[in-house]
Amino acid sequence: MLATVRSATILGVEGRPVTVEVHVADGLPGFTMVGLPDAMCREARDRARAAVQNTDGVDWPPKKVTVNLAPSSERKVGTGLDLAIALGYLAATGKVPPPALDDLAVVGELGLDGSLRPVPGTLALVDAVEAKRVLVPTAAHHEARLVERVEVVSASTLGEVIEALRGAPWPDPPPEPPPVPRPPEPDLADVRGQPVARLAIEVAAAGAHHVLLVGAPGAGKTMLARRLPGLLPDLTPDEAMVATRAHSAAGVGIPGGLVSRPPFRAPHHSATMVALVGGGTAALRPGELSLSAGGVLFLDELGEFPPVVVDALRQPLEEGVVRVSRARASTVLPARFLLVAATNPCPCGDADQPGRCRCSEAARARYRRRLSGPVLDRFDLRVGVARPDVSSLLAAEAGEPSAPVAERVARARAIAASRGVRANADIPAGRLDELTPLTSGAQRALEGALEHGRLTARGLARVRRVARTLADLDGVDPAAPLSVEVVALAMTLRDGGGRHLESVA
Repeated sequence: MLATVRSATILGVEGRPVTVEVHVADGLPGFTMVGLPDAMCREARDRARAAVQNTDGVDWPPKKVTVNLAPSSERKVGTGLDLAIALGYLAATGKVPPPALDDLAVVGELGLDGSLRPVPGTLALVDAVEAKRVLVPTAAHHEARLVERVEVVSASTLGEVIEALRGAPWPDPPPEPPPVPRPPEPDLADVRGQPVARLAIEVAAAGAHHVLLVGAPGAGKTMLARRLPGLLPDLTPDEAMVATRAHSAAGVGIPGGLVSRPPFRAPHHSATMVALVGGGTAALRPGELSLSAGGVLFLDELGEFPPVVVDALRQPLEEGVVRVSRARASTVLPARFLLVAATNPCPCGDADQPGRCRCSEAARARYRRRLSGPVLDRFDLRVGVARPDVSSLLAAEAGEPSAPVAERVARARAIAASRGVRANADIPAGRLDELTPLTSGAQRALEGALEHGRLTARGLARVRRVARTLADLDGVDPAAPLSVEVVALAMTLRDGGGRHLESVA
């Protein structure tokens, strides 16, 4: 007898619908699975058999079982098809009525004892199924309910599923989890001094501009970077869904439902390219770039990252997505994040302190080569961070706290939204003349920078966007041309504070 069950598999952050066809016939006992299953998916035959045998009221007689995972041209990955395979077998052998599966899709992993376990990417899998009702493990019920177009039912064991398919009511959904308290975010008031770096962090948050902090160890680069997420507004519904899908597909977990606050990811400098960009398996799992979508990716000690890993940031920073291609599959992963990087000016960090640098000229040259010109050109802000003076460190008065800065950032983001963009960094090149008009003085300043090689064509566009953000933070009329003062400040922030950046680039 033949039975079919609808399910889904995952590729990147997207679900792909799968039809599980199970044929049971007399003959030499065996279990054959076709349709390009990977190793984890192929092991479902043992999990499904053991789960059925350990469930009261059903058994697994010696039959010839053939399972086809359609469409057969696409790779099937993971353990999310376990439950569909088991139910297809039970329907094909008459243990459950096949019509009960007509409007039901199934996603879940089976334990050998018949328990149902959640799988990574439940949100994307449920969104991909072609059915009005979807069955998931109880532990994944609330994540599945984020997809509003389908009815979600859940169970904890295979036995409960069998009873419900035979006519019993579905088990009650689990109680709503208590709200997850928002952890306290570091406050800018902890940072003493550093007026230029503080301004750069505020501008980066207001306009979603990428920022590179260059300075000696202990100057406060990491402190500043870790306080940037507290300045950002909550994610929009679309941004929250993108971030949640990425976290779900990566198996990070979303205990509080939708990811509403901008995520903050800070991978170690030993991270591989696959860990950062994504891929690595047949499922093309999201990497750190996707996990930071809608939020902040902080690369501390940027000069210690392998150059090939840093250069992999070029295309995602321009397009906001990662295009992962393999021989059998390809997918597009989200990667619209705010990049904050910190680096020392040399391996010892004291290149800006005369007589204190212990690095040889060859060591400094190798360190400079780790950051290519095209990567540096993609930073809107490149700021030197000097060690604060003693009076600032010992001052009794704290710096400006995050709350008023976040209010200014929110106002600047609202002005950008009135232009039809998420933030000023997203202003299209074709609308720069419309949205960032220049006074004659500002025009001459930019022409001089281009003629002397201080700016590239890409840098010109980025300076204009930063200048627009600076004007918005100052409360300038959004329709007014950009003044020479605000354009000069934008170029100064991009120049990197003179000698700090020169020691790196």
